[in-house]
Amino acid sequence: MKYTRKSFLKMSGALALGAVPFLKACAPSASRQKSYGIQLYTLRDIIGEDPQGTIRTLAEYGYNQIESYEGPAGIFWNMGHKDFNSFLDDIGIRMVSTHANVFQNYEQKVEQLAENGVPYITCPYIGDQGSIDAYKEMAETFNRLGEIANDAGIKFAYHNHAYTFEELEGQIPQQVLMDETDPDLVEYQMDIYWVEAAGQDSAEWLERYSGRFTSCHMKDLGRTGSGHESVVLGTGTIDFPAIVDVAKDHGMEYYLVEQEAYTGTSPMQSAESNARYMETLDL
Repeated sequence: MKYTRKSFLKMSGALALGAVPFLKACAPSASRQKSYGIQLYTLRDIIGEDPQGTIRTLAEYGYNQIESYEGPAGIFWNMGHKDFNSFLDDIGIRMVSTHANVFQNYEQKVEQLAENGVPYITCPYIGDQGSIDAYKEMAETFNRLGEIANDAGIKFAYHNHAYTFEELEGQIPQQVLMDETDPDLVEYQMDIYWVEAAGQDSAEWLERYSGRFTSCHMKDLGRTGSGHESVVLGTGTIDFPAIVDVAKDHGMEYYLVEQEAYTGTSPMQSAESNARYMETLDL
């Protein structure tokens, strides 16, 4: 079935209700072999004060990619999409994705991202749908979103949390989503932390659905007295070298650092430490 922009707007409305030369020298060069990025949500507590200064510092740490998110300042941090793109070009960073509310103003976001050459728009959260039938309905929505993104020249992806990897009505919702979506329309961003927190094996999922997970969040899991929390890469329980070895053979394109807790560190300190860890991996 072909979905028109007009029909999607009706559907989405219903869903909505429920110092430059120096910086260039510091930024990674175009010939750099290792490419890795960071989800800017890692810096959510501080980036609003100085988005450009924060992103410049990330370039100095070695990041050459970013994934944005839709906060109060918007996907493009109050710069306008073209100005933001020029800013990133100046410091040698590429925006490869953004997390966004894909149920509001979706077409406008897709068109702006396409103009900037950003390859992905990613749905970051849908919440526990409560039933397998509801997940099947969401899969159909994903197909519609994916078709509109494809028409604009970019790709739609979905980012998981633990709940889609936990059994519901005798099935795993993540499997339902992946089986019910068209591989040509919908790709997936694996948040490795949440896969492991749900007791699943990230490498096994990468192998089972080869080519479907095209980006990932590199986020380590530390055990605490009350459960688990996000920690600096290499200090937690996840075997990233082994996962990366599998990911490289099964279609992974983008490795994006994310950290959500900062026990014993800070957002910027963790970003720097995580960049150093990424340099040790065979990406």
